[in-house]
Amino acid sequence: MMKPTLVVLAAGMASRYGSMKQTQGFGPNGETIMEYSIYDAARAGFGKVVFLIREEFEEMFRENFGNKLEGKIKVEYAFQELHKYLGGRTLPEERKKPWGTAHAVLCCKGIVNEPFAVINADDFYGRDGFVKAYQFLTTEAAANKYAIIGYELKKTLSDNGSVSRGVCNVDAAGNLVDINERTSIYRNDKGVITYEDEAGLHEVSENASVSMNFFGFHPGFIDECENYFGEFLDKSINEPKSEFFIPLVVDKVVKSGKINVSVIPTSAQWFGVTYKEDAPGVQASIDRLVASGEYPLSLWG
Repeated sequence: MMKPTLVVLAAGMASRYGSMKQTQGFGPNGETIMEYSIYDAARAGFGKVVFLIREEFEEMFRENFGNKLEGKIKVEYAFQELHKYLGGRTLPEERKKPWGTAHAVLCCKGIVNEPFAVINADDFYGRDGFVKAYQFLTTEAAANKYAIIGYELKKTLSDNGSVSRGVCNVDAAGNLVDINERTSIYRNDKGVITYEDEAGLHEVSENASVSMNFFGFHPGFIDECENYFGEFLDKSINEPKSEFFIPLVVDKVVKSGKINVSVIPTSAQWFGVTYKEDAPGVQASIDRLVASGEYPLSLWG
């Protein structure tokens, strides 16, 4: 059986955070958040990790992670560059921002040919998510069947500001109906979780299932990204901040009726660094997990 691959999205610019949060150390020996994800993936049974980065980060990634992971899990690199997959279109001069997460997945074409999971580098997902993703990828993933690891909204908030979450609308069979990107979610002073959009304030259930960009895909998803990227560019190539996100493609394939997406619930506590002020809390959470024996003192030692 072909072991699934973990794709780690680490090409983003960390604009809100203001530094390379992908490489900030939080563990007892300076381990980064993504090293805990890779550790969880390796112990769940994943065979390879692909770092999706910008080419100028390659040397730093090889130095910081390549040597450490040798013998633990196979490591490969894929590069997200603005000029890739434009299909003969001209790159607008004012475009500086990467094209988004679905373009990042497209940049894995030819490198990832097996069922794979996608995660963000700077989110801590917890062991349960990787166990469930591995199970899905080895028993259920197919050309017409993908998955989202669904987190409980209340377990994904920041105390330091609003967050963006893909709120999943799930049917009785546990399949995705649609996914709505809500860009300004927070708990108000009455303790109610709300989001803001052009129409004003809306309440959202704290048990709502949300996507934290943790997906399980058949390799055919990469072709879907390529198909829809052309459509996206025709519409948005001249908007310097427009982004081609994974949930956008997932939503399109679900609505086309050709693909089913299971929303697999996890009770894991998410944490991450959206704002600089989140960092001490992340550090404390990892310290607790190490103290309780969930992770060893030295991940790779």
